[in-house]
Formats: sequence, C-alpha cells, structure tokens
Amino acid sequence: MTIAVSFFRGYHSKFTLHVNFSKADVEKHANRERNFVPPRIDNLLDIAFEWSLYVTLFSVLLSLLRTGNLPSKARDFDLQDLIFESKFYGIEKLLVSSMSNPSQFEAKITSFDWSLRKKKTILTQFTVVDSMLAFSPSMVAAGATDFSGLQILDLENGIVKETLNWENVTKSSSTVQAIGSSPELLFVSFESGRRNSNSILVYDLHSLSMMTEVGHNEIFGADIDSALPATKLNWLSGYNLLMASGSHSGLSGVLGNIKFWDIRSGCVAWELKEESDCFYDITVSDNLSSELKVGVNSGEVFLADLRKFDEEKPWVCLGDDSKVVRRKKEGYGCKIESHGSQVFCSKGGDIELWSEVAMGSVKNSEDGLGDRVFRKNLMGKVKDLGGSGITTMAFGGNKMFVTRKDQQNVEVWQSSARGF
Repeated sequence: MTIAVSFFRGYHSKFTLHVNFSKADVEKHANRERNFVPPRIDNLLDIAFEWSLYVTLFSVLLSLLRTGNLPSKARDFDLQDLIFESKFYGIEKLLVSSMSNPSQFEAKITSFDWSLRKKKTILTQFTVVDSMLAFSPSMVAAGATDFSGLQILDLENGIVKETLNWENVTKSSSTVQAIGSSPELLFVSFESGRRNSNSILVYDLHSLSMMTEVGHNEIFGADIDSALPATKLNWLSGYNLLMASGSHSGLSGVLGNIKFWDIRSGCVAWELKEESDCFYDITVSDNLSSELKVGVNSGEVFLADLRKFDEEKPWVCLGDDSKVVRRKKEGYGCKIESHGSQVFCSKGGDIELWSEVAMGSVKNSEDGLGDRVFRKNLMGKVKDLGGSGITTMAFGGNKMFVTRKDQQNVEVWQSSARGF
C-alpha cells in the first residue's frame, strides 16, 4: 500500500512524499489497534507532547526531502531517532548525504569595510540565512524560515547579542519571513511554526524594544489567501508607510496581497489584491513615487504611480503587455529593486536597467503613464550576458552587489558616476 502526500507552498516548494507500507506493516498496526488501551487522564499531556515532537520530527524529514539538507531544528533530536525514521521512510541515503555535508549548520556571514577588503567572517546557527539586514557597521539582523527567532549578531565579537521572538497564540516557534527598516524602526515579519498565524512586529532600531504590532493574522481552515505572511517589507519614507507584500501558489494560480501600513495608527492606508499576473517580486521607489513589480506570468516590469493611486487598476506595463495573458511563468526567478531614480530587474542571468526620461509622449499618455517615459537598457558587456541566475541585488553609493545561483562569490558592479 502506498500513501502519497503532496505539498505546495510558495513558487517552488511542491513535492510529493510516497510512503510504502507492506502487508506486515498494516497487520502490525491493526494488531496495535485491537490491543489498544485508552490512556489515563494524567497521561494525556505526555501523549500530546510526544505527538507534537513527532510532528516536528516529520517536518524535519520533509525539509530534508525538499532541500537535501537538514533544517536547524534537527538539532533537537537524537541522531539515532533521525536514522530510525529515515530508514522507515526509505530516505536513509539522503540523510547520510546531508550529514556528510561539511556546510551543514554553518551558514556564514562575512563583512567587508568600505574598500571591500575582507573584514571578518562568523559562523551562524542557521543552515541558510534567508533574511539579513545590516543596521550599523557591526550589527546585523538575520533570520531563517526554518529557525525560530530573529538574531541580532555582533560582527565585531562574533556573538549573538540578542534574539527577538514573537509570542504567537499556538506557543510554537516564530520563523522570520522578512526584515525591513526605516531610519528609526526595525520591521520583522514573523510566522508561527505551525504556519497558521503571522504578524509584523515593529521595534526601536536603537534599543530593540518592541514598539507595536501590525498585520496580525490567524488562518482558519483552508482560507490561507486571506492571511498571507509578508515576505517582503519596504519602507516608503516620502509617505511614512510600510509596504508589506506576500503571495501564495494554489490551484487557481498565484495570488498576492500588498498592504501599505500607517505605523502610527496601525491601519492600512492602501491594499491591493493580486490575481492577474501577480508579482513574483516587488519593490517601491521614493524618488519615482512609485510601486514596481515583475509579473510572474509575463516577466514584464509594471509601475503603479502613488501620486495618483488607483486601487482598481493601479498597474501600467512598461514592457510588452501582450505577455500578461500567456501565463507562461516567464517571471519565475526574476528580482526587482530600485536605487535612486532607477529600477533594476533581473531576468535569468541578465539585468535590465529602467530609467525615467524627461520627455512627453502621446503614446505613453494613452498607456496611463501621462508624461512619464521609461527606457530600458541591458547592463554589462556582451561577455557579462547569460550568466547563472541572479538571486540577490543590493546597492550602496555607486556600487551594485550581485549574487548568483550556486556561486559563493559576490559580483561588484561600479558606476562611473556618483551613483547608479
């Protein structure tokens, strides 16, 4: 007898676990059921605790299947328990391969000074650092989607200075989905370990004391689309608003939610529901007074002008809008970021640079951009095109930092001007 369990969360987290039971296994469990003795009341808490541990252990094995690596919470279990369970599910070879990986539990953070000379490297408790934000030359906030709590790391001394957690209703772990900041505040998107609740906590950036909580969601039943955790946080200083965005893949396609939070009142100023060509990645630009996204289906760049925000039809395509209806997932893996008055969008191993041009156009007026015109250029020389897929783009002054899939080096692109 075979039981198949399918999981689908996010864009690339779909997999199927096949569990094979022999006839002897079925008979053994049937005998256990016939000889079952109801537990005493004073044993119920112990049983609940054991069941909770088993569920966590099973999630460790699922993470091993999905990523090929053991998550950090595998440390909570005895190695013999992991070996026994991996043998039962027929994934012992995968466990051995993961345990033989020298990088297991050793995600590293390396800091550089302004001249880009190597400064210091520290080991972390994370398997992978999914979110990271430097808020001073020596202090970094780091978190992971499979590790509880946001860690404040002291790079100079190589220690965890403080760990920030969210006390959720289920009393389970609180994993970090996104980090953002303003000049005075630190924003953290948390999700409960059971993935049935999430929230955004606001901290004072200097004292790290919690100021307030916004966007608290509890998910009931299968209604996950109503309470998506924020996986990207962007501060829009010109409007004093925090953009929180998240998306989910389901049978009906990719659905997304974008909210602009007024932190002072704790209320939502604007909200967008994404259905048609939902964003794969999204950002905001103060200089352009705009919100920008790359569509998951079309792979094209879209702009929403915040000065004349239309919640019904906010998006204007800067590229080929005929791709919107093709539903070919051309935006899969694309990244979009803004720096100054320019927009950078990665497609595969290439980077598109979008710049606003100061001129009028009848055509663009018909397109909904008014007198705004944007021009696209491919960055780099011919030899730079077509490299490995880009995973991160970050900016500082006149430099852009790029990381690529399956590569451990960081590319540094430098503009001849003062800034990009």
